[in-house]
Amino acid sequence: MSIGSPALLAIGLVITAALGWATVVFSRRRAAALAAAGVAVPGRRRRTGLWLTIAGIGVLAIAVAGPAASIPEPRNTGTIMVAVDVSGSMGAKDVAPNRLAVAKRAARSLIAAQPGNVNIGVVAFEEGALITARPTADHAQAMAAIDRLAVAGGTSLGSAIVASLSAITGKAIAIGRNGALPNVGYWPSATIVMFTDGQDEGEGTAATTAAALAEKAGVHVDTVGIGTSAGTTVDVDGYQLFTALQPGPLKTIAKTTGGSYHPASSARLIGRLASSISLRLTISARQVPLAGAFIVLALVLLCAGAAATITSTGRVI
Repeated sequence: MSIGSPALLAIGLVITAALGWATVVFSRRRAAALAAAGVAVPGRRRRTGLWLTIAGIGVLAIAVAGPAASIPEPRNTGTIMVAVDVSGSMGAKDVAPNRLAVAKRAARSLIAAQPGNVNIGVVAFEEGALITARPTADHAQAMAAIDRLAVAGGTSLGSAIVASLSAITGKAIAIGRNGALPNVGYWPSATIVMFTDGQDEGEGTAATTAAALAEKAGVHVDTVGIGTSAGTTVDVDGYQLFTALQPGPLKTIAKTTGGSYHPASSARLIGRLASSISLRLTISARQVPLAGAFIVLALVLLCAGAAATITSTGRVI
């Protein structure tokens, strides 16, 4: 149980203790005076009403202090970081109209399927990675960030994972020069969903190192392969380059982090991803105010004290 105002509780308990002390002291003095005068000392029953009244005042002091109970409440919640590859190869048209358009459509479908208590952020990645929308319960921001994505640059799967972890933790993350993994805490309710053709040019952080960091942080990475294994050519900076889906790195990332790999060659198949992402069941604390219950108990004690006093002495006090 937590107390909203410890100061009020302390004051109330001091007053209650003072009343109890005064009751004991004056009862003993009165008993001694009556005994000296040869008058029979009233039994304890006559003091029951007074003690019930003091107890009621003590309980009322607790109620005024704002007590609350922390109730564990399981629910599906967490953070989803949508990482979308915007490298030049995502302009390939082996899936219509092109890989990036298919990825954006699938990402929007994924976002639309999530409940309002899930925070969603967006990362666009090429040689590096840029957080275009930080995790928020306002899913419209994530949708707008997806709509703004355009093809540009190369590919770095590792940078995408590190940038996503930075957004999840709310602080900049960097891998040590010798590959040492920093301590970023434990975030088991977070998931990274990566839409990419899997072509990794090896720039920036290595994908295996970044995946190991995600695994250490308890963050699952689900990977979605965009494109076909047959591949096609794409025009990048005036050069015709062949590009095809590379599932190997995506399977490795998913396996390392406890996520799953989703191969897909069309928007229709990728659209099924929204229902296959499993949110984690987390326990969150819900504060339940208890002041009302304590007030009721205080009233019962005060009424019982008054009734006991009336029946034993014929007086209310």
